Amino acid sequence: MSELRKVIKLRVKSLNDLARMAASVIAIGQPTYIIRIKDGGKVIYGLLAVFRDYFNLHGIPLLYYYIDEHGGIEGNYMLIRSDETGEKVEVSKGIKPTYISIPIVDLAEFPEFLI
Repeated sequence: MSELRKVIKLRVKSLNDLARMAASVIAIGQPTYIIRIKDGGKVIYGLLAVFRDYFNLHGIPLLYYYIDEHGGIEGNYMLIRSDETGEKVEVSKGIKPTYISIPIVDLAEFPEFLI
């Protein structure tokens, strides 16, 4: 049995950056979700991805993440919409028409490959 590689963590500057990244993955037809893990008073939002075809490796596991330092963001979906007026990102309890809706999945604990 091969050893499970730990992910490379890439912290994004804002929740909008994470939402934009997830929306771009959805746009190419891949099912996507955002994980959420509570760590003390902070909440970590993350998007798991694979950097494919990195030289001779089969792929590098990546975690793009954002830390909500105050743990005040609540909801089950990250919504994103972009049009001529700009970009709008929000976390909501439900979905809205005209938005890309990305489910947020709460994890009970950190998976070993993320530690």
